[in-house]
Amino acid sequence: MPRLASVPSVTQRPRDFVRVAGPDAEDLLDRMLSNDVKALAAGDACEALLLTAKARVIAPLVVWRRGEDDFLLLTEAGLGEVVRAALVRVRFASKAEIELEEHEAWLVLGAANGTGIPNSDYGVDAVEVLDERPEGDSVDAEELERLRIQARTPAWGKEIDDRVLPAEAGLVERAVSLNKGCFPGQEPIARLHYRGHANRGLRVLELEDAPPPETEVVYGEKPVGRVTSSVRGLALAYVRAEVPDDAELEVGGRKATQLH
Repeated sequence: MPRLASVPSVTQRPRDFVRVAGPDAEDLLDRMLSNDVKALAAGDACEALLLTAKARVIAPLVVWRRGEDDFLLLTEAGLGEVVRAALVRVRFASKAEIELEEHEAWLVLGAANGTGIPNSDYGVDAVEVLDERPEGDSVDAEELERLRIQARTPAWGKEIDDRVLPAEAGLVERAVSLNKGCFPGQEPIARLHYRGHANRGLRVLELEDAPPPETEVVYGEKPVGRVTSSVRGLALAYVRAEVPDDAELEVGGRKATQLH
């Protein structure tokens, strides 16, 4: 990829990669993934989910359309084979090659005019660049996590696991098309979206320390949620929907203020 014009900070982004290519690649991915793959032009990318029929997340994805019949799926480290195997099981007679690829991904923060795959996880302009480290200073891991928490972005293995529905993690808005054709998990997602609401959601909390994951969030002496991620002074937590946005909470016996 071309060198970025301005690169304030760079860090390696652990990823697995799955190539899906061939005359039926678009149709296969559109049937299996939550977002509108057919709407992507060559060079475009979108977030998507691979889901069970009950709308539990198998893998979060970025779908990059490299060419007319050539897609690269970016997923979390360790999930590449899971994604590949799931797609192979439903390929049937589709003319599509599904195989793992090896790449290095570099996250570039502050790259408003940069060339790469857009990344919206950190609340700032960012792209991912493959295989060649762009110029720029390294970003501190704790500061990167702080940006993610402030942006209320769920992470695999922290906010996203088999206990969580996409709506609870805020993933419907960013990774699901409610207007496309059927895909696994579509029915429960649509039913919740149009007929109800998620019982809990992610909120950013300001507090004194960095409580560990699964620490209870308490409101009026009643547990109403749990911490999923934290850095010093900031945490991301699932909190029940009925808790007021301006409510003062307790986490680990200390006061916590909701930021959003």
